[in-house]
Amino acid sequence: MKHIGTKNIETSRLLLRRFQSDDVDDMFENWANDEAVTYFLTWPPHQNKEVTRQIIQDWIQQYEKLDNYNWAIVLKDNQKVIGSIAVTEQNEKAQLAQIGYCLSRTYWHQGIMSEALNAVIDFLFNQVEFECIQARHAANNLHSGGVMKKCGMTYEGTLRHSDWNNQGVCDICYYSILRSEYIKKEVL
Repeated sequence: MKHIGTKNIETSRLLLRRFQSDDVDDMFENWANDEAVTYFLTWPPHQNKEVTRQIIQDWIQQYEKLDNYNWAIVLKDNQKVIGSIAVTEQNEKAQLAQIGYCLSRTYWHQGIMSEALNAVIDFLFNQVEFECIQARHAANNLHSGGVMKKCGMTYEGTLRHSDWNNQGVCDICYYSILRSEYIKKEVL
């Protein structure tokens, strides 16, 4: 693999870029304090902007590492930060990256997360040369699974009673796409 760190990625509607210290207001107001967004996540809604500020500062420090991939999702038309997408886990020996994401509910069901995930998959396969990209969701978060399917990921299975989120212990559904499958899809 060729680790190159978090680089800007552009799509038709989005700019995926590194988080900046002035993203605190957008992150807090657009998703980090929203119980609907964090409903299936493992972290609670932020109670104040200071929590958000500290997390963003931690993320900014992590950008020094070339194997760190964490993007702010920015709408090009208004420059608002409306979500995040990141490699949450890596297995170097298996050349596997696991992706996690969240998005302001104002922008749900508009194809924005699929657009962001497709762009990140392309970047991780073509620039970093991962061999497998994986994502997961709580079994009752069907919309997240829909995003994964839309991006060409294959449902691998459900591990019962295998993790927890803000709703308690839950079943987790796994999806993945191999680099070879992605390359075939690109050629077609």
